[in-house]
Amino acid sequence: MKTVHVSAAVIIENHRILCVQKGNSNLDYISNKWEFPGGKIEEEEQSEQTVIREIFEELNLKIKVKEFLVQVDYQYPDFRIIMDAFICDIIGGQLQLKEHIDFRWLKKKELTNLDWAAADVPIIKALQS
Repeated sequence: MKTVHVSAAVIIENHRILCVQKGNSNLDYISNKWEFPGGKIEEEEQSEQTVIREIFEELNLKIKVKEFLVQVDYQYPDFRIIMDAFICDIIGGQLQLKEHIDFRWLKKKELTNLDWAAADVPIIKALQS
């Protein structure tokens, strides 16, 4: 079974957290689900570098990593994901969806109102603890 190592950004601005919605996928358990933005760690790249690069590529935002939040190890039916989540601040750019279909800025207590990808749920729990 394939293992994918990714980094995710928990971007907080004005006490709200950026949530993004994936588009259609041939994997129904992640299709149209909400997630924290990020992407795959490339060879010779650190998790923090990945999240900065991916957020710029996907959302046109420049971010600064403030702190590590949690590492999630989740087994989907077709692959395993290891996800490093970081608390981040926006330092530049204008939000532009390049790979996602929607976004929302939500308070911590509102996060559970969305239909999240299963691997992202532990990040919500870490934020709310």
